[in-house]
Parts: sequence; C-alpha cells; structure tokens
Amino acid sequence: MPEAPLSRGAHHPPTAVPRDQPPPTAARTAAAAGPPGLLTSLAPLLAEWLPRQRWFAGKGRPVTGFALVSATELLPWRASGGTPGLLHLLVRAQQPEPPGHRHGFGCGHRRGAAASDCYQLLLGARPALPPPLAPALIGRPSGGPLDGQTVYEALADPRLTTLLLERLRMPGRLGPLRFVREPSSAIPSALAPRVMTAEQSNSSVVYGDTFILKLFRRVSPGTNPDLELPLALARTGCTRVPAPAAWFEAEPPAEGAGPRPEPFTLGVLQPYLAGSRDGWQLALDALAADGDFTGAARALGHATAEVHLAMARALPTSVLRRPQIEHLAAAMSERLDSAAAAVPALQPYRTALHGAYEDLAALGRAGRTWAAQRIHGDLHLGQALLTGDGGDGDGGGGGRWSLIDFEGEPSRPLAERRRPQPPVRDIAGMLRSFDYAAAVGRHEHPQEWAGRTRAAYCAGYAEASGGDPRDEPELLRAHETDKAVYEVLYEARHRPDWLSVPMTAIHRLAATRA
Repeated sequence: MPEAPLSRGAHHPPTAVPRDQPPPTAARTAAAAGPPGLLTSLAPLLAEWLPRQRWFAGKGRPVTGFALVSATELLPWRASGGTPGLLHLLVRAQQPEPPGHRHGFGCGHRRGAAASDCYQLLLGARPALPPPLAPALIGRPSGGPLDGQTVYEALADPRLTTLLLERLRMPGRLGPLRFVREPSSAIPSALAPRVMTAEQSNSSVVYGDTFILKLFRRVSPGTNPDLELPLALARTGCTRVPAPAAWFEAEPPAEGAGPRPEPFTLGVLQPYLAGSRDGWQLALDALAADGDFTGAARALGHATAEVHLAMARALPTSVLRRPQIEHLAAAMSERLDSAAAAVPALQPYRTALHGAYEDLAALGRAGRTWAAQRIHGDLHLGQALLTGDGGDGDGGGGGRWSLIDFEGEPSRPLAERRRPQPPVRDIAGMLRSFDYAAAVGRHEHPQEWAGRTRAAYCAGYAEASGGDPRDEPELLRAHETDKAVYEVLYEARHRPDWLSVPMTAIHRLAATRA
C-alpha cells in the first residue's frame, strides 16, 4: 500500500535564502507577524532543517525564500535559566513551482511563478539542549530575538508538548491562534506525552494512551476534513470514528484589499484507541499464518458503509449528471496519459484502460446519474483500526472496526478533498489495499486471496448500505483503474521493486474491460 507521496523524493540542498526579502504580498505580514529580525535569524537554519523533515512537501526543489505569516509565543523564553520557550510559527517556504502544479496550499498567497506552501512549526528555545533533546536540534540563530538560544523541534520536549495539551484543556485565544474544546469532553491534566514516529505528512503526540493530537504540518485556509468529518459524524451519533475532543486553528492575516482568508485547522485532539491494531498489519498477520481474513473484511465493509451513511446524513450531498460524469472520466483519462508517458509499462494497456473511462462517460451521456457525498478520501487498510477482543465481533474473532485519518490525500488541494464524490472511490481504495496486502504477504495465490477478501468486503458493505458496489461495475472499475494508475506512477518513481503489484491489477482491469 503506497505511503503518502509527501514523504518521498530526493533531498537537494536549497539555494541561499534571501534575507528579509519576502514576496510583495507578504511584506506587511512578515513585518507585523513577529519580533524584528526573527525571520532573518531563523531562515538559514530552516533552509537546512525543513527540507529534511518527512512531512516537507517540496522535496527535490530548492527553497528560494521564506515569509513569516504569524509568530506566537506560547511560552516566553529567557536568556538564562532552565525553563524552555515555545514559539508557534506559520511560515511560507517559497520554491519554484513544478510543471502542472495546482495551487491548494499556502496562507492566502497569490498565484505566480513560485509555489508558497505554508507550514506549521513549533520551536523550542533553550540556552543549551540536554542530551535527550540533541536529535531535535535545529540550530543557534545569529542575531534577532533568539540570539544565543538553541532552537529545536518542540515536539521532542515533553515539557512543551504538555503545555500544548494544557492550551487545549483551557480554550481561548492567543494572538491569531484559537483553542477550542468540545463542551462534553473531559481532558485530564498530567498525561505523559510521547511523539509517534510513523507519521508521514503530519505529526502526532499521544497523551497517556488516552488522547492523540494530530498536528497538520502543511496547512491552508479552510477546515481540514480530519476535523470537519469526525465532528459531523460524532453529532450524528456515529461511533465508528473517534470524536474530536479539542482542536486549534489560526486566522491568517488579510493581504491587500482582498477578503481575509478562512481560518485553517492546525491540530485535532481525539481519543486514542489504545490496544488497537490496524487492518494492514492484521491482514499481513493472517497471510503469514495462512489464515482467513474474509470475516474481518466483511465486518470492515459493514463499518465502511455505516460511516458513509452517517456522512450522507450529516453533510450535503449532490448528484453527478452527464457534465460531471464526463468531467470525471476525462480527468481519469488525463491522469492515465500522463502516467503512461512517464511509465512505458502502461503503454500496452492504454486502449483498454481508456475504454473503462469511456464506458463511464457513455453511461452519463445515456442519462445515468450517481449520488455524490463526502467520503474518507484515502481509505486503505492502514486507516482502519480493530479495537478490543469482544463487542460485536467485527473482526471475525472479536473486536470492533473504527476508521481514522479523514484528511484525504494530503497532496490534493483542500477544496478538492472537501468536494462530494461517489462513495465507490473509498471502496476502490480499500480493494486495492487488499491486493497490496496479498502481494506483500507473499501468499501462494495472491489474486485468489485478494479476490475472496474483496468479495467479502463488498458483501459486508452491501449488508449495511443496501447497495452492492459490484452492481455498478463501470463505476467501480473506473475508480479502481484510476487508483491503480496512480499506484503505477508512484511505485515507478519511489519503489520500483513494488511496481509489479499495481501492474498485476492493471493487467486484470484491462482484461476485465476487454
């Protein structure tokens, strides 16, 4: 199952960072957002540190400059003494825009020749780092308000991550930041923090096996779906998704005469499902033991349908008619052509794969319509957690399935991720995940194992929703094909040894259409 592409890509050292030269649209913001000289002193350090972070999106392109959007002291620092300071920053990293780039991130930046992704940074400041914090070092600024301090990644410091939880326990405003807590949530103090190491495009801190705080690193105006959707689901009574207990957001400054951008989500605190196991590892364990996974897959399909039905009740829905269906098919065809140009192995299958998209468009021209609604957007086995040993027996042998991480594909613009889509897109993502598990688990007959598991998942979905996704073969095949094409491009670029996994699916899907 592919990891988020944001974590991939070769690192090239950035070019020299212009000092105190933010773009014209950010000049006033940078001047007003923090103490004089702050950005100037931090820019050389960030130019070296930021591209090395797993969640940095612009790998492979030089950083040409920074602009400071906001700077907030969550805990003031002292020139001497043992108390660390905590500084919250929103910083734009300016880079050359890649060909075909669509703007989706940034803090209200204008379109132009340079991309300007906006990142959330939490910086600790101490006169010197104790040995346990040495790996978190960013550097020692020269000049500016932090002159003489040692700056480091604050999430590595339990004292500072504890302070962050306290801010969420006591809602209110601090500069541009707003901390919000659900009235019904009880958040104890003195929960020991630990940073999770498996994150890709974001960062997470677990507090005492009770709560998990997900911090969005690359941010943009608008409510993040990972807050919006779980919050809406909780208010419908859906228990398949951990309900947000608290969150915080920022109000970006207005630029020029235009309207002020929407506040954007910075972090969400949710219950931590202690003792849970994700579907990816469960599937691999079943494969290693030559065990059956169909019971778990059927229950997972049931859980997916429950969440889809709840989202349709909680949020606006729409209907895809001929123009929308033709646009959907055309976008899939365009992605196929682009991928085939980059990966020659796709070329022999282009005609059959384009045919799958044409079949979908033809149904739209014939008057067929499909419902669209909010969906998970990046559903796979790693986004499903099985918790407990009893309950309703979701996992075949006990436990209950929950779905997590509703952010969608982080590389897609936020507005696109918040758009209603056919629920079958989530289903296609999970079906592809079964194929990956069968291949990685080295089953003797991977397609047979995956086929049984896929069928069980669809049957479970049908039981809960009243509609079997296999009854819409053109729609399902088009979305599966689109996902497999994406996987081919991803694996060819980042994990060529895995390319055979999606190529096997491409062969199957092309043969099915033929």
